[in-house]
Amino acid sequence: MAFDMKKEEDVKEFLDNIGIEYRFGCFSEQKPESCHMLGDYLEAVKKDFEKAAKVFRSNCDDSSFAKSCYKFANYNFLGKGCRQNMDEAYSYYLKGCTAGDYDSCLNGGLMCVSNTPTNAQRPKDYEKGLELLGKACDGENAFSCYYISGMFIQGVKNAITKDMSKAFHFSMKACELGNMYACANVSQMFRKGDGIQKDEAKSEEYKKKALDMQEEFKQQAQVQFQQGTAPV
Repeated sequence: MAFDMKKEEDVKEFLDNIGIEYRFGCFSEQKPESCHMLGDYLEAVKKDFEKAAKVFRSNCDDSSFAKSCYKFANYNFLGKGCRQNMDEAYSYYLKGCTAGDYDSCLNGGLMCVSNTPTNAQRPKDYEKGLELLGKACDGENAFSCYYISGMFIQGVKNAITKDMSKAFHFSMKACELGNMYACANVSQMFRKGDGIQKDEAKSEEYKKKALDMQEEFKQQAQVQFQQGTAPV
């Protein structure tokens, strides 16, 4: 059957059919991928966040489906579809990280080390935080590598010793993964000889790289603005 996507009733029927397909795949065929898509469907199409949360949770608990663990952790962190629960959020970020979702590793790591208002009451665990952030960095999460570099640049009293050699290592990795702020830091480190041998030519190379990334980001943001979409 062909659907006319310009007709509201056809769009509704099409979406309903997708929902039926995802439910069958999840509950009858017990496919974790279908269960996750059902959760996304309940979230995005039906706006039923409570049911979506239940689907994500069971798919994480029963199938260790990494993205579902991440989604349910986010729900708990935000209080979306369930009561806000930081301990539950952290627990499911750990499950997601163990299952191979590097965004879960990042968020779990940040919960161990950050001082955001929603996370202020949780005790800090910098050793565990570095472990989780390191996993995310190893999984090529550029922001995680950049965040670790910042911790070694500044140091954390009674927890992390300032170490410019490690800061350079993580800044370089973040830069290679496309983080323009990390590239700017690499440029400064080469210029000053912080954590690496002083090298003016390298400093200029990474300064140019950071500026090129900045210009590319501006151009993308301009295109997205003209198209009526927000930059990501």
